[in-house]
Amino acid sequence: MVLVHGLWVHGIAMALLRRRLERGGYRVFAYSYPTTRLTFAENVARLARYCREVGALRSHFIGHSLGGLIVLRMVGERADVVAGRVILAGTPVAGSHAARRLARLPGGRAVLGRSMVEWMEPGQRIDANGCEIGVIAGRMPVGAGRIVAPDLPTPHDGAVSVEETRLPAMKDHIVLNVSHSGMLVSRAVAHQIDEFLRHGVFEHGEA
Repeated sequence: MVLVHGLWVHGIAMALLRRRLERGGYRVFAYSYPTTRLTFAENVARLARYCREVGALRSHFIGHSLGGLIVLRMVGERADVVAGRVILAGTPVAGSHAARRLARLPGGRAVLGRSMVEWMEPGQRIDANGCEIGVIAGRMPVGAGRIVAPDLPTPHDGAVSVEETRLPAMKDHIVLNVSHSGMLVSRAVAHQIDEFLRHGVFEHGEA
């Protein structure tokens, strides 16, 4: 399984989630990439190369925020990477109100970085390529997104609204009482990831 982090952080941000999943018996790799310096397409190609180097015949993917967008594009475009189940956590597949607001501020596009700005361009598409996709959204409204976009549609996780996480091709969707960054340290999120990987659905009694 490959964990792919989100904007402005390093792969080490996934360390606690990685340990929890490893205790569940999974072989886990925490991928790290430059979230602002490279373009979206460059980061997709870089993730595909990393997956080939890992050498697994088939890999599950967990993507947080921007990382989920990169995973989705990769599994949709790269036939050389065989994906199992894909879990998106706080991933703005339907657009990001907070990012659009930040992009309008002086220097905002530079802060967002090349990958996110490229993703926000019109005409971007998502092709899940038949993968089973589970989506985790948060409803704890704590995060910097509220400062940039105080009118962020509710419910939201402090950066991404629940509606922005909905993907037509998803197999299951669950909303947990976690913030955007808090997803990375949440036992509930780790539990739901395990449930989806094992059964293809979330445990909705825990939501």
